[in-house]
Amino acid sequence: MSNTFSCLTRCGHCKELAPEYENAASILSSNDPPITLAKVDANDEKNKDLATEYAIQSFPTLKIIKNGGKSIQDYKGPRDAQGIVAYLKKQAGPASTEIKSTEDGSDLINGDNIVIVGIFPELSGDKFDAFIALAEKLRSEYDFAHTLDAKLLPQGDSSVSGPIVRLFKPFDELVVDFEDFNSDALEKFVEEASTPTVTVFNNDPKNHPYVIKFFSTPNAKAMLFVNFSSKPFGAFESKYHDIANEHKGKGISFLMGDVEASQGAFQFYGLKEDHVPVIVINNDREKYVKPNLEPDHLESWLKEYKDGKIAPYVKSEPVPESNDQPVKVVVADNFDDVIFKSGKNVLLEMYAPWCGHCKKLAPILDKVAVSFAKDTDVVIAKMDATANDIVHEDFEIKGYPTLYFKSASGKLLKYSGKRTKEKIIEFIKNNKDDIAQQDSRKEEL
Repeated sequence: MSNTFSCLTRCGHCKELAPEYENAASILSSNDPPITLAKVDANDEKNKDLATEYAIQSFPTLKIIKNGGKSIQDYKGPRDAQGIVAYLKKQAGPASTEIKSTEDGSDLINGDNIVIVGIFPELSGDKFDAFIALAEKLRSEYDFAHTLDAKLLPQGDSSVSGPIVRLFKPFDELVVDFEDFNSDALEKFVEEASTPTVTVFNNDPKNHPYVIKFFSTPNAKAMLFVNFSSKPFGAFESKYHDIANEHKGKGISFLMGDVEASQGAFQFYGLKEDHVPVIVINNDREKYVKPNLEPDHLESWLKEYKDGKIAPYVKSEPVPESNDQPVKVVVADNFDDVIFKSGKNVLLEMYAPWCGHCKKLAPILDKVAVSFAKDTDVVIAKMDATANDIVHEDFEIKGYPTLYFKSASGKLLKYSGKRTKEKIIEFIKNNKDDIAQQDSRKEEL
């Protein structure tokens, strides 16, 4: 049965992908069997339900849909035409390939990626079926193979006859065997054994899949950023690995990033190069930062974090020295003062500088603010949500722009109406509190 590969798009990254995607579609249309590539504009109102059904939260999102929609997987491969073609041809073939010779073994297991091999006395039975089911489920993430002879494999005990699962990897211990064929136990083994003790984040593309996996884990994430070419690197690397080994299975994942490759992370976490060496722990909505540390500081600082003795770090732009424009600027450091302590009715836009919809809304909000210029009870404000942390759980951002209204009495509403001057003004007037009237009521009491 042919595969259907679906792409839901609407952004600049989508435009970059488009020519590669179309080239791959042309090549795969002549594959035997054909592999169909389709695209959906998730920004189109008529496709909103489809985007919701497939839980689309970022763009472009790529899905592999097989067996008439019975099997749906995230696409986790390259985004150039040849890479897409190679990846999808592999997805269209058998989930696990048979190793019949030493050449088959050495070609597949070359030390560059993770390969999971089932060794069996016969290619049938419940345990073999459980392995194939696992391969089918995880084929988009790993290479799977099976064999009747362990001697055909380049590493590991060659005397075993199975049934056994052998995982080959290019880090930590290079070979790990596992004998429990319970489906949940097998999947857990693969997940844990395929995760580096310390994920390396640098410019080597071979490490990128492990970085993606690191950021997708539900664990707290400890990230140490160091100049890999600096003299102290070796001491940091050794100490950090020791600490990571001690914390295996304890809810913290560890990454070590080269400053040269980490500019995006620095911007996201609000770090500066003069903070290096710096460690960040990201735990759900909060993060904790220790700049300019030494290798011997790592263990004690981590203990203080676990003991709850470290205050969370909040990323913030500087509080503006003058804030006299119609739309007031809010940053993390003055968020409480403007939104909660001012006693005003506040409409807050949370935006991203690169967002086209935000740019379109900006002049509209300017006009809204001007229309309320003589109403001292109302504040129209904006905050760059990419440069400032939002520490209040009630303010949830799933896309840009996001608008919230906080009344003077503390009522919080998310604005989901049309982004026109008239509709926004109408919404504010219908929901704002009359502060003078409130004050007179307090006096009466």
